[in-house]
Amino acid sequence: QVQLVESGGGLVQAGGSLRLSCAASGLPFSIYTMGWFRQAPGEEREFVAAIRGYGGNTYYADSLKGRFTISRDNAKNTVYLQMSSLKPEDTAIYYCAIGVRIRDPHLREEYDRWGQGTQVTVSS
Repeated sequence: QVQLVESGGGLVQAGGSLRLSCAASGLPFSIYTMGWFRQAPGEEREFVAAIRGYGGNTYYADSLKGRFTISRDNAKNTVYLQMSSLKPEDTAIYYCAIGVRIRDPHLREEYDRWGQGTQVTVSS
């Protein structure tokens, strides 16, 4: 049974940093593309970042480049999202997702499994 468990969310002041983690189980983690999405209240779930399996190619939402960094540790079956220079508008529930055959990592419908999400709140 595939499971994704996010952690690392919390309350942080504007300008601060957080690192989110997503631990995967029940699958051969290293071959899959992993993605991070976020959803603010009343908004659509939006793409944040993604990282391919073996090749490790990364993708970012244009508006977040330079502040967010995605990485993975295949030995630990874990993907990370390092977030810095956080802004109040980064407040959202952050979800990780995994996909078997992903053509466009930016599209949420390409992903097969989702975690339960972790809340990130940035105060001004």
